Amino acid sequence: MGSLSLEMDFESLPMTPRSLAMTPRSLARRRLFPNVENKKQKVAPPGAGPRKNLELEVMEPGLKNDGPSLDTILVNYLDTLTQRVNYHLGYPVNICYDHYATLAPLLQFHLNNCGDPFLQNTVDFHSKDFEVAVLDWFAQLWEIEKDQYWGYVTNGGTEGNLHGILLGRELLPEGILYASKDSHYSVFKAARMYRMDSETINTSVNGEMNYSNLRAKLLQNKDKPAIINVTIGTTFKGAIDDVDVILETLKDCGYSQDRFYIHCDAALCGLMTPFINNMISFKKPIGSVTISGHKFLGCPMPCGVQITRKSYINNLSTNVEYIASVDATISGSRNGLTPIFLWYSLSAKGQIGLQKDVKKCLDNAKYLKDRLQQAGISVMLNELSIIVVLERPRDHEFVRRWQLSCVKDMAHVIVMPGITREMLDNFISELVQQRKQWYRDGKAEAPCVAEDIGAQNCACSYHKIDYISP
Repeated sequence: MGSLSLEMDFESLPMTPRSLAMTPRSLARRRLFPNVENKKQKVAPPGAGPRKNLELEVMEPGLKNDGPSLDTILVNYLDTLTQRVNYHLGYPVNICYDHYATLAPLLQFHLNNCGDPFLQNTVDFHSKDFEVAVLDWFAQLWEIEKDQYWGYVTNGGTEGNLHGILLGRELLPEGILYASKDSHYSVFKAARMYRMDSETINTSVNGEMNYSNLRAKLLQNKDKPAIINVTIGTTFKGAIDDVDVILETLKDCGYSQDRFYIHCDAALCGLMTPFINNMISFKKPIGSVTISGHKFLGCPMPCGVQITRKSYINNLSTNVEYIASVDATISGSRNGLTPIFLWYSLSAKGQIGLQKDVKKCLDNAKYLKDRLQQAGISVMLNELSIIVVLERPRDHEFVRRWQLSCVKDMAHVIVMPGITREMLDNFISELVQQRKQWYRDGKAEAPCVAEDIGAQNCACSYHKIDYISP
């Protein structure tokens, strides 16, 4: 088999008036699938619903195939995704990046960052140099010296939570895991996997941990160490647990620093809060922090970053002769492409660019909240959050069209860097028009969400009387 080269696939195309008007994705389409007729694709009309399942099957080479070619199927799929980008509002993924074509030639290599990122092994096809550069950047962001931390690029926030909680369990084998009921589901998955005793802590109406309830349960179990999951931006409401209040609560309950471990799940907000409030800092007695790289920063594949104290990692490290390294990761073999994507994005944006993204997202979230409030729609926005919680739309097709996440009578929009005011205006306009149809005959009313987001944020017929716009 001959050598594989992508140079021709990504060589510069002649700049004609037509190509100048094309988007980066359109150019990528031409480069990746040059043999597919480049007909103008149909753009989904405003009323179109979500994409349908493709109902594919694997094709056998050499057999007669009356259906579309492999490249045609992929082109149609790419065009569908390109259309659906403008209706991606409900999940925390930043899909706004145009450097995929620059990094695409790396796909010709299998890059596997197996084992400890700080140790080389006998295989050269890895990206550990990029991985360590990314880890150093986050270590500086979260205020821990290079020689004091250990970390790795994970396959996502869940792996970071599994790793952080496992570290706590290994350091404090008799410890009880404390997590608020609004914590990410992976925290409770970790408790089941590791067969840990756990306590679920109540939350306030905004989703933040109820510190009085935490205090009561800490005192009930004072004879055992505490492993606490602190959520920096809850999954659905975007609430932030206060690390300082939790540390003060531990102190008041008589827990010395050798009897507690704090893991910070900062999947979405870990790249935001440092530019607003330095609540995440290893200058405080926290044990680990994790973020999801594909969320606020953005990456074509799921990934994350996990940072902990170097003094803790020996509790997990195992020497593996086969790979000529030690391994303290959850996954062992790890995607070597993701550190390069993270490194490239961080280098392209820098802290100034990220700070601008944070401000834009916060401003746009406030804009969306105010517009919905003016339209008489129940809505809540936590401080320092880009997650706008609103009443659940009645129509399932509307929910699917805008790819919203829903819990009980609530839905939310997560205002990521790629979401524009135009997208938000389109969403608001369509929602307002649809609500007129849903509630026009008086047989149905907008749901009361006072218990979920607070009476002051509920615009149902009962609470509307007391509803006061700020």
